[in-house]
Amino acid sequence: MLEIYQVDAFTKDKFKGNPAGVCPLQEWLPDADLQNIASELNLSETAFFVPLDNGFHLRWFTPTTEVRLCGHATLAAAHVIFSHLDYKANEICFKTNKVGELNVYKLDDAYQMNFPVDIPQAFSSNYINQLINTDVLECRVGTDDLLLLVRDHESVKNCRPNLEIMKSLEHRAIIVTAQGRDVDFVSRVFAPAVGIDEDPVTGSAHTVLTPFWAEKLNKKKLSATQISLRSGNLSCELNNDRVLLTGNAVTTIVGKIL
Repeated sequence: MLEIYQVDAFTKDKFKGNPAGVCPLQEWLPDADLQNIASELNLSETAFFVPLDNGFHLRWFTPTTEVRLCGHATLAAAHVIFSHLDYKANEICFKTNKVGELNVYKLDDAYQMNFPVDIPQAFSSNYINQLINTDVLECRVGTDDLLLLVRDHESVKNCRPNLEIMKSLEHRAIIVTAQGRDVDFVSRVFAPAVGIDEDPVTGSAHTVLTPFWAEKLNKKKLSATQISLRSGNLSCELNNDRVLLTGNAVTTIVGKIL
């Protein structure tokens, strides 16, 4: 039997933020088994990790595919290690297949993740204005995701995505963002190409959003809210070629895979 946890990330409250599956392993299962577990849980991502001499090897799967980087499931995995696996240190080093080392630090009441920055570049295409039902003021592209700047908080809140077009594109996700009312910026993230119509709170998207808004607002430390129905909050800091993302997490379900 395998232990399985469900953790709500980027929130202090159960049933908010972004739920992630976390499955600790002693050794890797076949990839098909990992994918089947993630599909069975049907959460936006499930994190799997195995112990190493100096940390953990970490991978992430959506219900349909393995992904290069996932923030909220990294936060969830760190929360499980710190809170449920009797881990004594205040820092975890995750080794990954495609983004190198990711360090997570336990703070007094939160966790801080150290991720590589993803500086988005100017981008144009004839499909941009077909993706959402509001005017796109600016478009940029990161390693995986497309970023669309819109007018204001309400435009992000009320935007309706064209999921069929989004699903056909090469971009992993479409980020819609604007300056916030009570925080520096807000966003929503749509990723039907990887089986997620709307992701509640997307840590990896903030590796793109942080340098974008740091440039726009001329500040290194930023507050952010992803205004999905579940919603979640992040503190973001641009630190040279890294992004520091800080958030909370809470365990909601503990169980076993038979």
